[in-house]
Amino acid sequence: MRRLLNTVYVTNEMSYLYLDGENIVCKVDDEIRLRIPFENVENIVCFNYMGCSPALMGKCVEKCIPINFVSPQGKFLAKVCGETKGNVFLRVQQIDKFRENGLFLSKNTMAAKFSNTRQVIKRTLHDNTELRDDNELQYVMDTLLSKTNDVFNAETLEEVIGIEGNCAKLYFSIFDKLITNKNFKFECRSKRPPLDPINAMLSFIYTLATNEFASSLETVGLDSYIGFCHSLRSGRNSLACDLVEEFRCMIERFVITLVNLKIITYKDFETQISGAVWLNDEGRKKVLTRWQEKKRTDIVHPYLKQKIPFGLIPYVQSNLLAKYVRGDIDEYPCFLVK
Repeated sequence: MRRLLNTVYVTNEMSYLYLDGENIVCKVDDEIRLRIPFENVENIVCFNYMGCSPALMGKCVEKCIPINFVSPQGKFLAKVCGETKGNVFLRVQQIDKFRENGLFLSKNTMAAKFSNTRQVIKRTLHDNTELRDDNELQYVMDTLLSKTNDVFNAETLEEVIGIEGNCAKLYFSIFDKLITNKNFKFECRSKRPPLDPINAMLSFIYTLATNEFASSLETVGLDSYIGFCHSLRSGRNSLACDLVEEFRCMIERFVITLVNLKIITYKDFETQISGAVWLNDEGRKKVLTRWQEKKRTDIVHPYLKQKIPFGLIPYVQSNLLAKYVRGDIDEYPCFLVK
């Protein structure tokens, strides 16, 4: 499994990256802001408009360091990476396995998502004793538990997706209660575009996580565009989207923490004429800094029973999925929050 190193996030929209020997150099207005050796970098995410030099992109391809281009608002645009050298037979096995067991994998994934979502609510109840008698929160937790059984009894993928959609709607109907910082208000989930700060952060970090899962799938030779639950769509990393489902609760808990601890404020956002709400430059820096810090914290992986950095979760899960596709293990173990 590939070693997890630091991700370089370029947040200044006027920055330009170029190559200098064995170093990545970031320049803004002819002033060097950052110089870092290639050996210290695993991934580059650019939120800038100026871009990168062709020499740097060529070196990154040679060193197998992907460069992700993301709009300042967090929309994924493109990725530059080297030639895929994964095992072609593994990809054939992937297609066959997903065709044969796609429904089974989807059921497990959604059941894991429901279980992890319940943990988000339970964590809030643990931290806020005044909410423990809230009947609405208890109803949502009970429903998520019962729907876990329903999803295993589903006979079609469409039925599984329908159950997931209803559960997501129910969960986000009480999401505002999990936010104790009443300077923020969450009414409903809005995606394209996000219409409030909470949705803006959720969409932003979902995008980051999906890109990280796509990169990790590439490292184990799986095709991130061929999923088992999300339908195939040109340009969409369907398999990365599948794996993110069991990971979403970690993102939601992270956003709740940023808001409740008042690390993020309304000053960290900007509202467009269209009504869309985005993180501004300072807000992105705050979120990215905390996200990188989060990735360095240790957790005990529920399946491996080993302590790993939080940021290694996408790589561990991708590796486990590859083992399942190859037939090394009988079942893919979804990530479950304890």
